[in-house]
Amino acid sequence: MDLGIGLPTTGRDADPERIARVAQDAERAGLGAVWTFERLLRPAQARMLGMDQPVSLPDSNASVYDPLETLAYVAAKTSTIRLGTSVVDALFHSPVVLAKRLATLDRLSGGRTMIGLGQGWMEQEFEAAGVPAKRRGAGFEEHLRAMRACWGPDPVSFSGRFYTVPESDIGPKPAGLTLLAGVAAPVSVERAAALGMGLTIVVFAWEQVELTLEAYGNGPGPLVLQVNGPITDRPLDERMPLTGSLEQVAEDLERARALGADHVFWHPFETGPEELLERIGHTITY
Repeated sequence: MDLGIGLPTTGRDADPERIARVAQDAERAGLGAVWTFERLLRPAQARMLGMDQPVSLPDSNASVYDPLETLAYVAAKTSTIRLGTSVVDALFHSPVVLAKRLATLDRLSGGRTMIGLGQGWMEQEFEAAGVPAKRRGAGFEEHLRAMRACWGPDPVSFSGRFYTVPESDIGPKPAGLTLLAGVAAPVSVERAAALGMGLTIVVFAWEQVELTLEAYGNGPGPLVLQVNGPITDRPLDERMPLTGSLEQVAEDLERARALGADHVFWHPFETGPEELLERIGHTITY
């Protein structure tokens, strides 16, 4: 199991130099991967599908660098560290276009990509992308099948309920692309296992992780745990897993390893990326 960090791609003060510096420092520190995520927009009142109450989004979500362009830039600034998304919302993109972008990124990075794909959860993002929210589920599975067809031997073709790829030559093909599913519901976890995908899950409680792994069964892995909380100077009395002091985090990492986690990473939402990177580095040697 290795560790990683989310790149500082959000907020009006995000800039390329800082993104590259954090990625390079993470590589020098021995971290396994750096991560980005996708956010199309920050609505005045964000609505989660199936919920009546608005959802509060941080101010930093008003400006979020595109995840794939960011990782292509970082690929040119690094040499060994893996490049991840947690997540890109697949349904907001054409399968052919997204398949080509992912294959290109994987080729440019020398096969270092770990691409987490999600189905989307915000009503307004579906509206902005011009995609019906009812396409989630079966549409996501078909989207993945269409992309995999594009990555297969030429000539490729695909015909489904939602997507069609005419018989064509389509390249480049990926070199070492790893696919992860950003999931929460048990049915989505089971679908990910059936599709041969690993998992990337946001950790809120150990029971949640255990239930996810139970639904995943003997899935092909890898298992990535995303932490949206801080590593702190002092112990926390109330905390989510993998947050708190170095000692608390080190103990939790042993539990994560025992559960079969392959990678754990923290987003710099509550702590500056430079400070967070230093604390993750201390965790490695704790």
